[in-house]
Amino acid sequence: MECFGPRRLILLAVSVAVMTATSAGAESRPFSAGDHRAYSREIAEASARYAVPERLIWAVIRVESGFDHRAVSPKGARGLMQLMPQTAAILGVRDSFDPRQNIHGGTRHLRAMMERFRYDPRLAVAAYNAGEKAVVDYGGVPPYPETQEYVIRVLRLYGAQGEWDDLQASGVQRIAGGSIHRIVQSDGTVVYTNIAYGRSVAISRGR
Repeated sequence: MECFGPRRLILLAVSVAVMTATSAGAESRPFSAGDHRAYSREIAEASARYAVPERLIWAVIRVESGFDHRAVSPKGARGLMQLMPQTAAILGVRDSFDPRQNIHGGTRHLRAMMERFRYDPRLAVAAYNAGEKAVVDYGGVPPYPETQEYVIRVLRLYGAQGEWDDLQASGVQRIAGGSIHRIVQSDGTVVYTNIAYGRSVAISRGR
């Protein structure tokens, strides 16, 4: 994640053949101030249910589909969070074009990737795009130009929401009303998260 240099953030894990793909043209759509409010209720619900930061869900949607709930990628990924049909079925999403179902399914998968990769945001976001297997095989963000650009864009949007301006000292800190924690590990790695370290779930993705 370029936006924060050597620092590390936190997030993601789902294991079973799950896929998402950035829809064609999504990244080229002009940003609108309305995007930040689009589907805010659905995003808030999914965030609360799966313990994934609202801004991260918003960032993924922004890059995946540009907030076009009817978006379909060349590979067949559908909806706001670009769920592949197989992924949608595994996640219990019956209609990928239904905003609420798509956001809940995508967020559930994002949460799974967060857990799978020990809350490393770069790897979680990379897995959401390229698949869990690719991240494991390469031991990091896969060398796919699309995935590398995807990770940069999502994390940049995720970190551009202002709360990161409040970062201070070291140790474990609560930032912006207690929703974000800053943890400095013994090896000096800095981790940001709003999710407690917990039990991992088994769900994977494929490219």
